[in-house]
Amino acid sequence: MLLGVNIDHVATLRNARGGVEPDVVEAAKICEENGATSITTHLREDRRHIKDEDVRTLIKTIKTKLNLEMAMADDIQKIALEIKPHSICLVPEKRQEVTTEGGLDVAGQLEKVTEFIKPLLENGIVVSLFIDPEKSQIEATSKTGAQFIEMHTGTYSNAFGTDKEEQEFQNLKNAAELAQNLGLKVNAGHGLNYENVKRMHEINGLYELNIGHSIISRAVFTGLGEAVRKMAELAK
Repeated sequence: MLLGVNIDHVATLRNARGGVEPDVVEAAKICEENGATSITTHLREDRRHIKDEDVRTLIKTIKTKLNLEMAMADDIQKIALEIKPHSICLVPEKRQEVTTEGGLDVAGQLEKVTEFIKPLLENGIVVSLFIDPEKSQIEATSKTGAQFIEMHTGTYSNAFGTDKEEQEFQNLKNAAELAQNLGLKVNAGHGLNYENVKRMHEINGLYELNIGHSIISRAVFTGLGEAVRKMAELAK
């Protein structure tokens, strides 16, 4: 499996003081040097961490791929069409949430999602939809034109080590199989850490993991290079 590293929380720390440190571009460079195969940033509507200028600079400086997480917002779609990242991942977004809660309801807004991603696809941007591992959402995604799903692993991660772990893991495994049978490629992310990530190897055909919070948390104690390197080893 490949490893995409989310550097949003580097920007969170920078913004806490309103200055320029730590530098998200330098963080991306360190991630790439230590095994990251892509850099993920979530350009939220309220710009609470990553800013417009961050993604414009990153697209010019990183050596791997930029994966832009985004909600269905016209202004952010405009930026995506301007900078043309390698890929975008469409996510749900609520201003009051601390982090993304649950997957995108593709089944409930199929026409809206399909129309929103159409110009992105036409401009050669790979599109992934961040969804819960549910049959209805996977089947809906297969009708949109998106090439990937990213399975929301938060419920599995919260259940890890409890009597609910096996059921939640099987939900992911079954979802990945269904998606692949429908012609979709499969990524996964949210809540994955250095312990629960190991079971991802039991899911056939999983392409890339997108992990941020756990890596940045470890980096506080070990340094960013070591934290990324260790997670990249676990992904492989």
